[in-house]
Amino acid sequence: MSAPPVRSAAALTIGAILLVAFNLRPSLSSIGPVLDEAIAALALSPAQSAILTTLPVMCLGLCAPLGSAGARRFGLERTALAALAAMTLGMAVRGVATYPAVLGGSLLAAAGVAIGNVLMPSLIKRDFATRLALVTALYSSMASIGTAAGAGWTAPMRHAFEALGCAHAWALALAGWGAPAGLALVLSALVWRGRIGRGATVPGGRMRRVRGLWRDPLAWQVTFYMGLQSSLGYAMMGWLPPMLRWRGDDALTAGWVVSLSVIFQITASLPAPLLSARLRTQSGPAVGSVLLAALAYLGLIWAPLSWQWGLAVAMGVGMGGSWAMALMIILQRAPDGHSAAALSAMSQTVGYLLAALAPLGMGLLHAATGGWNAAAGLVIVLGGGAAVAGLLAGRARLVQVQMAD
Repeated sequence: MSAPPVRSAAALTIGAILLVAFNLRPSLSSIGPVLDEAIAALALSPAQSAILTTLPVMCLGLCAPLGSAGARRFGLERTALAALAAMTLGMAVRGVATYPAVLGGSLLAAAGVAIGNVLMPSLIKRDFATRLALVTALYSSMASIGTAAGAGWTAPMRHAFEALGCAHAWALALAGWGAPAGLALVLSALVWRGRIGRGATVPGGRMRRVRGLWRDPLAWQVTFYMGLQSSLGYAMMGWLPPMLRWRGDDALTAGWVVSLSVIFQITASLPAPLLSARLRTQSGPAVGSVLLAALAYLGLIWAPLSWQWGLAVAMGVGMGGSWAMALMIILQRAPDGHSAAALSAMSQTVGYLLAALAPLGMGLLHAATGGWNAAAGLVIVLGGGAAVAGLLAGRARLVQVQMAD
């Protein structure tokens, strides 16, 4: 008679995880489609626009340690709710339509995203160790859906606000993404209400500290794979829409090209963890997916513009596969939930600081040259580095760590 409640609780927990996953990307993917409008309305310099696309990604790395620290002190669920609250408030603040508000709100939302990025793999490893591939597939797919929503619907939201006669419609479109985050906050609080009051002791004891991870070569290989494949993703979200508009697309077309690419991330992010779980090593899919993404990105820069839809599909498949493989590799290289949280924090602290250099580099290279050939060279470096890291991180090994109270 106890099985149905257990299954029901597991389903509700998965639902909460998916709600969080959806909201982990729109705050970042929504900036690119209205970046030109923000630059014009706020009279931003090239340096200021580069900061707007770079600092939020850097914040993902700087704030990632707060996830594991918060989980040890307050518990996974309570800390996740705090992250959702930060996302909700941060995105809403962007509607003020000043540079400090847009940047500050984006940084606050990114801090919440950073914490959620760290907590969710740990929660999956803790509660769904026997269904790791399935839950990871659902999680990565829902994150891709959230990315696609932010990239594809921000420009239509801007047009809708303009049709209503609203001033600063681009800023209201950015702020609108606070609504799904707020909904996720309320619904997740209802799902996790039984665990929140019990803090960090649910279940199986308080989260433990992990030692030796930063000296482990495999942990660094995982970290570089996470960081370099993320570099390609954030460079796409930040600069692909302006690049396509520079090549001749209008704002709606550029947004839908990016959205199509992100939608096709789902076609790879859903099956990739399920398939990789059947393999002895994950090196092959890790390398293949990131190379496909990099080559398609180069095609969007150099190939005829009429090829953009097919190249967007190819890039989506590659990025979806590499993102899902990065998550799976973190979980498969960690022996337990404690080390999964620590490895997730390490890979995302260093990895996202590294990833922040990609949109910054692309913005500065474009500003310096007036074109995108130099930025294409950066894509080649990132893709090649990610392939090497994926080859090493995908081997069937575990990180060597020690537990401490």
